[in-house]
Amino acid sequence: MNVENKVIIVTGGSRGIGKAIVEDLAAAGAKVLFTYRSSAEAAEAIAEATGATAIQADVADEAACQALVARTEALGGLDAVVNNAGITRDGLMLRMPDSDWDAVLRTNLDGTFRMCRAAAAIMLRQRRGSIVNLTSISGIRGNSGQANYAASKAAVAAMSRSLAKELAKRSIRVNCVAPGFIDTDMVQSMDPRIVAGVKKAVPMRRLGKPEEVAKLVRFLVSDDSSFITGQEIVVDGGLSV
Repeated sequence: MNVENKVIIVTGGSRGIGKAIVEDLAAAGAKVLFTYRSSAEAAEAIAEATGATAIQADVADEAACQALVARTEALGGLDAVVNNAGITRDGLMLRMPDSDWDAVLRTNLDGTFRMCRAAAAIMLRQRRGSIVNLTSISGIRGNSGQANYAASKAAVAAMSRSLAKELAKRSIRVNCVAPGFIDTDMVQSMDPRIVAGVKKAVPMRRLGKPEEVAKLVRFLVSDDSSFITGQEIVVDGGLSV
C-alpha cells in the first residue's frame, strides 16, 4: 500500500470520511490536494496538520475541476483521484422539492463525472492512474427518505463500471468504495435510538470507523491493487449480506 510521493486529489476532504482519507494518504507520504466548499477553517487546520494542500472548489463546476487537475502538472502528474465530495437532502419522495433532487444529483453524480473526465484527460497521456469513487450502501440497498442520494450513488457505481472498461487499456483503474454506517458527524447527529437500531442490524454490532474506509482507499490508489478495476467494495460490517 505504498503511496509515497504519489500525487492524489481528494474531493470533500475537510470532514468525516474525506478527512480520514486525506490524513491517511498524507501520513503515508502522498502529495495530497483536497477540496472543500465552505469549511475553510477546518480545511486549513487539516492542511497545517498533514502538509496537504486545501483548495476551495465546487466539483459540480467544470472549470473548477479542470483547474484543480491542472495544478498537478507542476507536481509531476496525477496518480490518483478520490471522489468523496457529496451532499444529502433527505426527505420522502412526495415531499421532496425538485431543488433537493437537483442539488444532490448535481454534486454527487455530475461532480463525480466532471472530476473523472478532467482526471482522465491527463491520466490517458500518462498511461496510468487510479480513480476511486465513494458510493454508499444506500445506493445498493436503497433507504427510505433518500431517493435522491441513493439514485446518485447507484448511478456513480454504474458510471464507474463503464469508465473502468473505457480506460483499462491505458492502465487506468476505476473502482468504488461503498461505506455503510460510519461513525462520522452526520451519524453522531442522528437520534441515538436510530443509531442503536443500526448497530443491532449490523452483524458486527458496531459502526464503522472513517479510518477503516481510508485504508481501503489507500489500497485502491496504490500499485498493490494494480489488477483490480470496475469493482464496488462494500465497507459495512456485513449489513448488506
